[in-house]
Parts: sequence; structure tokens; C-alpha cells
Amino acid sequence: MGNDFWLTSGWHLTARDVHGHMVPSVDFMRAYFMREEVAPEEGSCDAEIALHKRLIDDPFAAVVPTDLFEIADKDVVHNYQAVLRFRNFLADYPTLESAYMANARNAQPNIPPLFFEQVAQIILRNILDGETDPFQLRAAEILFRNQLVTLDDGRIMVADHATVQLQSGMQKLIEPATVSDEVQIDILATETASEYWARSDLFNTSVDIAYTQPALDGLARVMEKWVGHFLPLSVRISPMVKIEDDAWSWHIGLDAEATKILNDLYRGEVVEDACLRRILCLFKLESDNGFVPEMNGKPVYLGLAMDATGVVHMKPQNLLVNLPVSDPT
Repeated sequence: MGNDFWLTSGWHLTARDVHGHMVPSVDFMRAYFMREEVAPEEGSCDAEIALHKRLIDDPFAAVVPTDLFEIADKDVVHNYQAVLRFRNFLADYPTLESAYMANARNAQPNIPPLFFEQVAQIILRNILDGETDPFQLRAAEILFRNQLVTLDDGRIMVADHATVQLQSGMQKLIEPATVSDEVQIDILATETASEYWARSDLFNTSVDIAYTQPALDGLARVMEKWVGHFLPLSVRISPMVKIEDDAWSWHIGLDAEATKILNDLYRGEVVEDACLRRILCLFKLESDNGFVPEMNGKPVYLGLAMDATGVVHMKPQNLLVNLPVSDPT
């Protein structure tokens, strides 16, 4: 048994089916009702306490509107509604993977994206079970947690956006007069990579995803496994510096910013340098079979970009629903 990681993801509350996909348990759903957003606290009303007890006893118990109307704290009602919509959606599918794919194809506007980012983490924890390369695991965080980018002397450093915000807020509490907003996040490098195991649930390491760096290769390997887990497709993904292809036929933006930039480049439109500089990584995805006939032997180009504020909002579902596969089931 190798090192464990992402212990708080909820992965251990699921089971694998015969296809290696994740089946959520009653305990998995119960954990959502134990979160502080919905757990009763001192001063909670009787209706809130009663509903919470019923859902802890049976996380899939029926809830009618009057159960919520009687709760005094309307913020708690809002939180319950979100969790219950997520619960009801999951209950319609046999596995987390099938629920994730259904949402990827038809996003549920009434369910906060955070829920599906958590599902993506659990699926990745399953896919990467037994992986020994910390760079792959750190790169995989990009698929389910927003990253803040720092460009420095050819390096493309990404750090967890929420962690940076939290540390910055704590610094301002401790030293409100400080003029610097700079936050120091430890860099995961080859010589310190083994530290990842003890820190994996803290999301407090930064990593360089510049061309030729091990974390960029790690991201490519993770995306290969991600595609292969969901689709009847074996793909090879290679980092690249730029797209030079007169027969450019297909591309996928791995986030909204990259999608817009690649679309503009594909159409031959002029893209300002400031926008081009937001592209952080390019990849070539190839498959020997499984693509629609007109894409046989042709590569699919992938791009990952940061937005105007320097944040990467990766959408790994784009890889699942936008590939030119002949059989998407």
C-alpha cells in the first residue's frame, strides 16, 4: 500500500462497482448533512433540529416543503435546499461518474458547482489510487480547485486560490498595517515532492506548470487517465509550446478563457497579446481509434488559460463532452 492522500475527500465513503466506478453510500450522503452549513448549532429551532435528526438517521428520507418552511433561519433553509437538490440528483444515477457526466452534458443550474467539484475530486481520488508521483496528484488539484497564477522569470507558478485568500486574510488580521499582499506558499519541487503526502488535504503547495516541468507532464498524465476512466478511448496527451498546424481541425478549451481564445485563433481573428499571454499551457491529444472518421489520425489541441485576474478555473468536464468521439456512451 502506498501513501494515502485526500483523506477528507469522502472517497472512503464510496464503493467501487464492477466497472471501477464509485457508488455513494448512505454514509457518503450523511456526511453532507453533518457539514457546518446545515448542522444545528446553539439556538437552532425545534424544526431545524428535528429535520436534521431525521436526515442523519436516514439521509435519503423524503423532505416536503413544510419541513423547511418551519425552520426559522432562512440561511439554513437555503443550504438545505442546495444539499437536497444535490442528493436528489445523485439518487437518480447508479454512480458518481454517471451523475457527473449527466451534469457535464446538462449542467444543473440549481446545484452549486462546488458539489460537482467535490465529486470530481472523489473520482480523481479513485482514478489515482496507488499513484506514487506527487506531481500528478498536485497537478490533479487543478481539475477541482481554482488556482492563482504567478508568472516569474519563465516559471508559471500555480497556488490554490482559496488557500492564498485565506492566508492573505489571516495576515491582514495579524498585521493590518502591512502594505504587502504577498503570501508565501511553499513550492513543490523535485527535492521536496515527498512532503505532498502529509499536506495533501491542506492544498498549501504551489507548483510550476511551465513547459518541460514535471507538474505539466503530471497534468497531461492525469488528463489521460480522466478521459480513459469515463470514455471508451485511450488517449495520449503531450505538452506543446504552440500550435503550428495548417490542418488544425479540433480544439478544446479547458476553461472559459481558453475556449474563447482558441476559438478566435481557429477562426483567424486577431487576438491581442494581453489575451494570448493568458494561455498558460497547450497540449496535443491523440487517439489511435475512437474518434469520428473525419478526425482519424488528427490531433485535438487543448489549452488552459487564466482569466484577467490571474485565476485558473479549469472545467475538466470539457474534456469529456467536447472530444470528437464516435461513441460517447
